[in-house]
Amino acid sequence: MAPFDRPRTGGSPRSAAAGDTWWYAAIAAEAAGSFSARIRIRMRRTCLAAVLLLTVAYAGLVLTATGRRWGDAAIAGRLTDPAVADFLREHPTLSGLSTLSLVLAVPLLAAVGILRKRYARTIAALGTLAGALLAAELLQRYAPAPRLVDASGATVQSGFPSSPAVLAAGTALGLVLVVPRRLRSAAVGLGALWAVALGAYSIASGRHRPGDVIAADLLVLAAFAVPLALLARKGKVRPAPRSGLPRQRVLVTVPLALVAGAGLAIGAYLLGDCLPGPGPVPAELARTAHRCGQALAAGTGAAVALALLGLLRNVDLDPGQAPYRLASPVPEDPFPEEADHEIS
Repeated sequence: MAPFDRPRTGGSPRSAAAGDTWWYAAIAAEAAGSFSARIRIRMRRTCLAAVLLLTVAYAGLVLTATGRRWGDAAIAGRLTDPAVADFLREHPTLSGLSTLSLVLAVPLLAAVGILRKRYARTIAALGTLAGALLAAELLQRYAPAPRLVDASGATVQSGFPSSPAVLAAGTALGLVLVVPRRLRSAAVGLGALWAVALGAYSIASGRHRPGDVIAADLLVLAAFAVPLALLARKGKVRPAPRSGLPRQRVLVTVPLALVAGAGLAIGAYLLGDCLPGPGPVPAELARTAHRCGQALAAGTGAAVALALLGLLRNVDLDPGQAPYRLASPVPEDPFPEEADHEIS
């Protein structure tokens, strides 16, 4: 570092051991106080927190008898809730529509990235989604868990975490890597609301327990924090100008925040009243457990998307533009010789 160079305002001081390499390390996003380093640490902590919450959910909802009884009661409660039964009976085509939307979601994610010519980011988003699906399948098959049986006594494979929920949430959060920053909140918010609706339908139809959907959202958050940390590690993130939220962002972010806050609050309030003990579960308690599971799953899905958007609010993931552009071509001889000019 030259003696006339000065570190940026608020930056970390140069250490004696770094010597003259500090300036080059700052350019390479390796300085301790650089913007890229802060984003990398932020994403790394987000990944660790999501993994920790996923472990807590696994221990509480799969390994404990109370958690398994609560999941069974939530599934049984859908049959005793007349509102759920009437909704499923009046909309029989929702099953096909949910499957079709999942099939079209991944090509849509790839198409957005290809149209914007973000080929590397598209590959990163699809690769992260595939890795999350693989991790979900491995957890379903090889994670230690008690045997689950259905009403006929046949063994049922564990659905923790839910693969369709991983696909839906992964597609929504994958838009972070391919959409422009000005449309990030709207695109991810709409995708998250769609994923929340699919998760609610899978619980109402009895395909998955609430814990399966909650675990899928946490797994996707942990998975997509990894490529974001790698982008920051390579210095491919830039600070974005701080500005107020445009109207289109507010129209999506506010409903997402309401779903997150109301879902988690209602679910936490009902959880203490719907933990079943040993023995038969009353119909009223099962109905409360189903509503509690729906609220917690919806709140977790919305909170995961909202947390990622908040962490990346002032972060621009698009490649930077050239610092200057030539307005006119450079002449072949910028200093022509003049016959009547002499250098004395």
